[in-house]
Amino acid sequence: MHRSYAIRNVKVFDGESVIDASTVTLAGGVITDVGRGSPPAGATVVDGAGGTLLPGLVDAHVHPDDDGLAQAVRFGVTTVVEMGGPPRGPEDRARIAGDDRLADIRSAGLPLTAVCGHPNELFVPVEELIGPDGRRHPEAAPMPGLADPDELPAFIAQRVREGSDFIKLLAEEGTVLNAPGLPELGEDVFAAAVREAHGHGKLVVAHALTHDATVEMLRVGVDGLAHLFLDRAPTDEIVDAIARSGVFVIPCLVLNRSITGTTGEDLAADSRVSSRMGEEWLRALRSSFGTYPEGDYRFSRQTVGTLHRAGVRIIAGTDAARAEEEHGGLAQGASLHHELQLLVEAGLSNVEALRAATSGPARVFGLDDRGVIRPGARADLLLVDGDPTGTISDTLATRAVWRRGAMTTPLATA
Repeated sequence: MHRSYAIRNVKVFDGESVIDASTVTLAGGVITDVGRGSPPAGATVVDGAGGTLLPGLVDAHVHPDDDGLAQAVRFGVTTVVEMGGPPRGPEDRARIAGDDRLADIRSAGLPLTAVCGHPNELFVPVEELIGPDGRRHPEAAPMPGLADPDELPAFIAQRVREGSDFIKLLAEEGTVLNAPGLPELGEDVFAAAVREAHGHGKLVVAHALTHDATVEMLRVGVDGLAHLFLDRAPTDEIVDAIARSGVFVIPCLVLNRSITGTTGEDLAADSRVSSRMGEEWLRALRSSFGTYPEGDYRFSRQTVGTLHRAGVRIIAGTDAARAEEEHGGLAQGASLHHELQLLVEAGLSNVEALRAATSGPARVFGLDDRGVIRPGARADLLLVDGDPTGTISDTLATRAVWRRGAMTTPLATA
């Protein structure tokens, strides 16, 4: 049974802007009032001490296990969007939804890829997937691919039956991941996948880490890009194409930074981060992917700023997965705060960056009950010291997190 709370003496960022309110009450897992009134009788009163109350954050690109979901909540990330993985059945989804120690999850389930295509090279050496004669070895691939284009309608229908919240396409030939020549599906297959998914009323999001893959995904009509290309500087042509398409973009700047060889040591050095994660995660964070050292991260930062000025919707995500040094530079929960800092460096205002991790992802992924602070919304909340609308890194100054109205961190009450 969740308590009722009255959180008072706070600045309130409601997912869009700072509003004229200083008290938020919650009961039964939802927000019941936002204003300046007195706490209702029986509510547990939390004195925010002049801090800032935010909606629980949303990481729009992750690949988590339960350890990652728990760590996300410790950093105020109460919802995550899983950008592909094994199907999550109703029992698993219900288990996660009912456990306030874990971030709630929405998932693409199994993504659409070629036989022996990405992301199999992250788990199995490429030479085990593709022989010297170019022959593929699907028995070595942990993630199945589409072998026959005629089976595409059945593939999409199966994802829908399994409960996938959206459909994920993988356009990856391997260059920036140090695995050039990965098998890919044809553009006609991707275009058919978009038509099938839209026919089922499903959003389509695409993995594309290069300029050419991005152009291809725009041509086939995807709704969103789960990455930002990093193999070249932005041009007027690609920026205009992205803007005209109406897609949203999840840049995952923390990932591009890692792919080009920069570790997450600067984030790990923050005591607000290191004090909340174990040594395995810290080792991973202090490492990097490093698969494309010839790349220039400054291109990614420039592209985000240019897209933002062109009116493209930017959504915050990280591509954080598990605590693995070879896929390092990222950590569940913590890296979303890093992403906000990088988005601000790229040209978003603090408020725009906060929207990108609250109301923005809630809107594009149809999460109508969260990402905002308003009566009737789900009581996923993050209370921090300081003011992230003025200093974006204050998002890390966590005082308390509520998930469905349950306080997940101890805090003395007034």
